[in-house]
Amino acid sequence: MATKKSKSSTKSKKTASTKSKTADKVVKTNTVEKAGAQKSCFCGFFAKKYDEKESILTIFKNHKFYGSLLGEVLGTMLIALLLFSLFLMGLPNIATYAFAVIAILVAVYAFSGACLNPIVVVGMMASRRMSVIRGIMYIIAEVVGAWLGWMIFNGFHLAGGETAYDIPAISALAENGFWPIAMIELLGAAVIAFFFARALKYKRSVFTFGAVVAGGLILAILVGYVVSAAFLGANNSFVMNPAVAMMLQIFPSSGDDFGQILGGICQALSLYAIIPMIGGVIGFYLSDFASKLSAEE
Repeated sequence: MATKKSKSSTKSKKTASTKSKTADKVVKTNTVEKAGAQKSCFCGFFAKKYDEKESILTIFKNHKFYGSLLGEVLGTMLIALLLFSLFLMGLPNIATYAFAVIAILVAVYAFSGACLNPIVVVGMMASRRMSVIRGIMYIIAEVVGAWLGWMIFNGFHLAGGETAYDIPAISALAENGFWPIAMIELLGAAVIAFFFARALKYKRSVFTFGAVVAGGLILAILVGYVVSAAFLGANNSFVMNPAVAMMLQIFPSSGDDFGQILGGICQALSLYAIIPMIGGVIGFYLSDFASKLSAEE
């Protein structure tokens, strides 16, 4: 009997020690997993967020892609007409423009996702939400759309004759200096891109998506107008849309020599295209960075 009791006590001790070892392993495993989760909160930050099968060999075979391009052309054309009127008439009623932007975004979203701005497209490519080939084609479509909007707007201007308003143009580059305008373009582009990135979280509700994007656009325009008018003495010195900016006579048409003309073209491109695109990348990465830190799903 004593032998049996000693054997049973030995077994119970072994069982208890096994359980304690198992519990220690579980605790250690949970600790390691938590530490790994803390270390990997930015895991997948640069991962692809678009269809991996999409490439230059497959994208042109999909008829939906051409519908997306047409949507970008039409949407950018409407945005261009809206911005041209904004440049021409100033800022009479910002609520009107907000509702117009929401309507355009909602109407075009089903076709292409309603990017309608190279700033947004470059930000989506940099954050790997869009393939490079799709992004390049979207930018080309947006330039074509802005050109069509300009042709329509200019056609009405020519038909107006002597009673027509002066055609909108950006001539404030030389007057107000490069860097103040560059900072407005950079800040406005970052705001627009940040709001667009946040709006993608609400893409199941198209109206909510349109309202968030429109809110970012209106905020960027208001800040640009206040800063440029109050501190630079000019209202028509920023665009925050490279496709539309190219239609507003930003490129010099005359100069003392070829070098001066080329320098003016490079300066205009850097101010109204490159710097805003950098702002777009900053806006998307700020959104992604905040989303990762907050563990947003």
